[in-house]
Amino acid sequence: MLLAVAAAVPAVAATANALDAWLGGLQTWRASFTQLVRDAHGKTVERGRGELIVVRPGRFRWEYRPEGAPADGGQLLVADGTKLWFYDRELAQVTVRDAAEALADTPVMLLSGASEQALRGYTIVPLARPADGVSVVPRAGGGDFARAELRFRGAQLVGMLINDRLGQTVTLEFANGRRNARIDAALLQFTPPPGVDVIGGGKP
Repeated sequence: MLLAVAAAVPAVAATANALDAWLGGLQTWRASFTQLVRDAHGKTVERGRGELIVVRPGRFRWEYRPEGAPADGGQLLVADGTKLWFYDRELAQVTVRDAAEALADTPVMLLSGASEQALRGYTIVPLARPADGVSVVPRAGGGDFARAELRFRGAQLVGMLINDRLGQTVTLEFANGRRNARIDAALLQFTPPPGVDVIGGGKP
C-alpha cells in the first residue's frame, strides 16, 4: 500500500487527469457502501453498511450503521454547505462544526467539492495499476487521514481505502453508484431531533 513516489511525471499527470475526468461534470453522486475497519495490527474492529449522497459543491449525507447496532442506531453525518452535523443516534447527541474547517483535510472533501486549488494540497500518484485508481496524500500534516486510495472500475468509483493517523485502515466498497441523479434537497438538511444534546455552534 506504499505510494509509488518514484512514478514518472507523465504518469502522475495522467492520473490526476483521470481523477479530474471523474469529477468533471459531477453534480451529484449516490451509492450504498459497506465499511470495514481494521486496527494497526490488521484485526477487524468494525463492519457496517450505509449510504453516501454527494451534492457538489460542498454538501453530502453519510448514513452508517455498524453491525450489531439497533435498526434505529448508527450515525448520520450531514454537510449542508455551511455546517457539518454529526448525529450519534445511540448517544442521542449532535455535534455541530463549521463545514469548511471540519472537511478541509478529509477524504470526502475530494468527492463533495474539491476545487483545483484544493487539490494542490495533495500529492496524487497512480496505484501499481494506474487504471485502477489513484493514491492521495495531504501535503500538510495534521489532517484526519494520512493517505487515501480512490479505486475505479471503468467510469465508476467502486472503493476507497483510508489510512488514518491512528494506524487504522478503513475500506469502503461502493455499489449501485448513480451519477447526477435527482436528490431530494431535504436529505442535505438537518434539524436536531427533540431531546438530543447539541454540542457546538448552530444550536437552535
